[in-house]
Amino acid sequence: MGLSGKNKPVSTNCSLSGWEISEERRQMKTIVISGGSRGLGMALGEYLYHQGYRVITFARGASQSQIKEIVHLEGIDVQEPENFEQLEEFLSQADGLVNNVGMAYDGILATQGYESISQIISVNLTSIINLTKFYLRLRLKKRMNGNVVTMSSIISQRGFAGLSTYAATKGALNSLTLALAREMGPKGFRFNAVLPGYFESELSKNLSEAKKQQIIRRTPLGRLATTADICPIVEFLLSEQSRFITGQLISVDGGLTV
Repeated sequence: MGLSGKNKPVSTNCSLSGWEISEERRQMKTIVISGGSRGLGMALGEYLYHQGYRVITFARGASQSQIKEIVHLEGIDVQEPENFEQLEEFLSQADGLVNNVGMAYDGILATQGYESISQIISVNLTSIINLTKFYLRLRLKKRMNGNVVTMSSIISQRGFAGLSTYAATKGALNSLTLALAREMGPKGFRFNAVLPGYFESELSKNLSEAKKQQIIRRTPLGRLATTADICPIVEFLLSEQSRFITGQLISVDGGLTV
């Protein structure tokens, strides 16, 4: 699609089914992913499945994944906390939670409707706070620890015109991650956030080719990100290899924010 710049084409396939799965992964840690029906959430679910995790995803719509072993719950609107009760069995057993749900509005704040502003804040921030709280209470009740990885964005750290409300919610998620790392660390919980750069997604597909090429030129590594760049970072943060890492905001952007 002409997005690799001068570099060689990069695979966007997160599936690593041919790789050897370590003994640790064979213990099948359970991971729950919000917004996992398509896009990055689906790619994360498939990647984790191939790494030996038991994966549960949920969203409002049906899953587009072809992997039947991934449990998917549809019809769950994260804006309604009472819907989380449908997830109680899975979240109480979940070694990790990936907060991936999100939406964006492409347009300047001056012309954005109040309803649109409220909805973006509700989906991108309030629902994640509520879901994380629900997960924490379930795990604390069982006297078990937990691990939360939240999908943020480099837009929270670098200004982009037309995404002000989106940027505000992602910046708030960064702050939430840092605060909860302090608050829940003594209870054995870890909190980290992954901040992807521009990659092929619902958000970036509306960018003009000229805008994409401009972003590529400004990126030291000379291309946009792919889900294959992002998935392994999330998996690392969910694994025991990162057991002493918490409260970190990790950019995966090819150096765009340098």
